[in-house]
Amino acid sequence: MGDTNSREKRPIENWDDRIVEPGEQKAIRLEAGESFTGVSVRLPVMVWRGPDEGPVLGITAAVHGDEINGTGAIRRLIKEPPFELKRGALILVPVINIMGFERHSRYTPDRRDLNRTFPGSARGSLTGRLARLIMDEVIARCDFIIDLHTAAVRRTNFPNVRADMENPDCERLARAFGAEIIVDGKGPEGSLRFEACEAGCPTIILEAGEVWKVEPSVQDMTLRGITHVMSELEMIEIPEDMRPETAPHQVVVHASSWVRAESGGFLKFHVAPGDTVERDQPLATGSSLLGKDHETIFSPKNGIVLGMTTMPAVSPGDPVIHIALPDTRKQFRSLEKSVDQMEDDALESQVRDHLATNITVEDPGPAIEADEELEFEEEGDS
Repeated sequence: MGDTNSREKRPIENWDDRIVEPGEQKAIRLEAGESFTGVSVRLPVMVWRGPDEGPVLGITAAVHGDEINGTGAIRRLIKEPPFELKRGALILVPVINIMGFERHSRYTPDRRDLNRTFPGSARGSLTGRLARLIMDEVIARCDFIIDLHTAAVRRTNFPNVRADMENPDCERLARAFGAEIIVDGKGPEGSLRFEACEAGCPTIILEAGEVWKVEPSVQDMTLRGITHVMSELEMIEIPEDMRPETAPHQVVVHASSWVRAESGGFLKFHVAPGDTVERDQPLATGSSLLGKDHETIFSPKNGIVLGMTTMPAVSPGDPVIHIALPDTRKQFRSLEKSVDQMEDDALESQVRDHLATNITVEDPGPAIEADEELEFEEEGDS
């Protein structure tokens, strides 16, 4: 793992022929490549320096070009900042995968996944060159990074932070962000957060919401978390009576599982994102197009719904419900109690209500016997 204290950082003030002075905000456009017509493609970056020296925090979004919830949050941060930056600097990148973004695509034009290509190569593929640009121009200037993601297409994610909790700086960021669920792990090799951490820049990601959307409650939660992190890093000063409230509970989980359909059909969902579920609880029922029920999908363990498909038509083997698995039954019961007692006006309740509006949730009918064994698997960063 890299050493944040010994690595050589690039200066925040120098961007080729442009200088960003303390107290200034400047829009920088990095040369990201060329289109098929030979026209230059530029990557927009906002650099915001406080009047005093301090840490440099990078906030990035849309490393997958269709995951734009984070793009909306960064734009709000630029246009309507909820704080005054006192120390350090922000490097704001609303869209990393600019070429995928322009095509409403998760991938780059050469059909590669940018979030499996870091650290990239200046003489490699189009995707590799873009990854190298981000490493050299953004990550190399940052002390910390928050990378904003959503679920993949036809899925939604309940807001959760993913971080390597064995890295003290990543743990510090993750806990300060204030999400209900922290999924512990290093992330896959080639991802931005894995390679940034390896380069000595502690990085966490937020997974929240759906592709192709800018969801209001997700924006609110994202900006609240960023504000908490900046306060923790002493980049901003917030009076105690004006501090945004955080989640009433915080659970670190070390495993998560996708529960899959065993039969094709049309699903009736019985849970929504953020719901706590018990072992053998019905999650969804599959039926024919004429309404004949033929499969009930049950939860294999106690947990919380971390994500789920938004597409009710499934084939055998399709992932349906993604469940975060607390380490102990006691941890699960504590989480369940906290969720049940949550105030209706809490941001966490608003997010649950909002995400559930995209899914029709019905009470289960007469039970169909659960399969003795349900296959499920762990999922890495999206």
